[in-house]
Amino acid sequence: MILRTLQRQPQHGYALAQHIKRMSNDLLQIEEGTLYPALQRSLQAGLVIYRVTAAGKKHLKTQVSSFEWMLEGIQRVLTPEES
Repeated sequence: MILRTLQRQPQHGYALAQHIKRMSNDLLQIEEGTLYPALQRSLQAGLVIYRVTAAGKKHLKTQVSSFEWMLEGIQRVLTPEES
């Protein structure tokens, strides 16, 4: 979520948390104790420099693909079987 938000527009930590909260209709509320360590790890890994780097874009693509694969599996489990 951090990488996708930064890909759209460079932002600082507070704005990131507010954007995620707003886009999720207040469903997701990112705590500072979660957000800032994640930002620091992303910075150390070279994924962000106040915006998403090329490595960050590649990582985002991998993460989105993985999430979509997992979501597809969840949907299969939750879809009612026809008799």
